[in-house]
Amino acid sequence: MNESTSIEEMIEVLRKASTVALFSHVSPDGDCVGSMLAIGLALEKMGKEVSFFNPEPLPSYLMFLPGSSRIRQDLPSPQKEILMFVDCTDLQRVNLSMSEISPESIVLNLDHHISNQFFGHFNWVDAQASASAEIALILINQLGVEIDRDMATNLYTAIVTDTGCFQYSNTTAQTHRLTAELLEVGLDLAGIHHNIFDQKPLAQIKLLEYALKGLEISVDGQLAVMILSLEDFRECGAEQELSEGLVNHARSIAGVEVAVLLKEVGSQEIKAGLRSNLWLNVNEIAAQFGGGGHKRAAGCTLKLPMVEAKQSITTAIEEALKIGRNH
Repeated sequence: MNESTSIEEMIEVLRKASTVALFSHVSPDGDCVGSMLAIGLALEKMGKEVSFFNPEPLPSYLMFLPGSSRIRQDLPSPQKEILMFVDCTDLQRVNLSMSEISPESIVLNLDHHISNQFFGHFNWVDAQASASAEIALILINQLGVEIDRDMATNLYTAIVTDTGCFQYSNTTAQTHRLTAELLEVGLDLAGIHHNIFDQKPLAQIKLLEYALKGLEISVDGQLAVMILSLEDFRECGAEQELSEGLVNHARSIAGVEVAVLLKEVGSQEIKAGLRSNLWLNVNEIAAQFGGGGHKRAAGCTLKLPMVEAKQSITTAIEEALKIGRNH
């Protein structure tokens, strides 16, 4: 694989392609879905045959996105000549391995995570971008495709969700410049924000109640941990996807530097979502358990019972907080 692909090389591959399959990661969010759809719609404008894939159904709040109804859970067969992975640190994020990819296919990797594994034949990874959508917009512009309202809606959704409405530390002047370009196309901002932020299913509110009931604060108020069991999801009538974003309620508590949501997804399988506020690099914590992400937002999966998973990850965070205080 190639860790130093030039932008021009990836663009040239896409220009020459006739068929492209686009992939986004498990637990789909606004960035992976919006960026993938925008790129795909742009490629179709160039006359390419495009298909969209995600291993899991979309959360309801993203179903308004133009093109979202075309996303499939089954792999394209036969495999397309170009396989483009968007916002994925590695192939495991799409429940794939390199052995499952045809040797005839060319793998493109477009991402903004610092933990990216550069698994593609061609890689465009910019860890300074607030969202993969920033890279996607630059890609579309350099392909010479005019951004239309559908593409802009997808890209704006991707950016606004990954930056927390431009409040996270990953937001830069470049983020605002690129967003301004999207606004100039003409967007239904009220409609987009209503769909993303103002339409919570009742089951999600109930799930938040369960998560807050088990909230634990430790390390002199710096660490907040919430837990959700499979039984909690069943009692709330909630799918796993509805836990997305709940960790931010713990992160917003005054004095908290690190918030963690531990959710049970199977027998001895716990997914951990980590968020930090000002200084702790949670990507380094997640990496200890085979995960990754960003400095202020990361995740990992622990093949342990909940009690052991909680002990393992809180111990790692407590040590990191202690080291940070001493430095």
